[in-house]
Amino acid sequence: MTDKSIYRIVFHNQGNIYELYAREISQSAMYAFVEVSDIIFGERSKVVVDPSDEKLKAEFSGVKRTYVPLHAVVRIDEVEKEGRAKILPGGEQKGNVAAFPMPLKPPID
Repeated sequence: MTDKSIYRIVFHNQGNIYELYAREISQSAMYAFVEVSDIIFGERSKVVVDPSDEKLKAEFSGVKRTYVPLHAVVRIDEVEKEGRAKILPGGEQKGNVAAFPMPLKPPID
């Protein structure tokens, strides 16, 4: 992996779908985890502030690297340039086709 590479990783987490951009992605020393480091966020010089981007920045502030469970990863792509990191609602599946594996829903108390 070269230093100029940028990767887009899409994964499930707590019922949401995360799309992050990072400079380094590798197999973790911890079994069944993907190590994501050097996470890239959008520029702060924008006039319009994106709430989902700000939520991601707040969630990953101070994080050097994060470990994503292998079963939660949907896709990893090497891309030409970074895009907009975002969190999408996972919600209930509509229709009769479901992605495997599905994240577990927390119990309702």
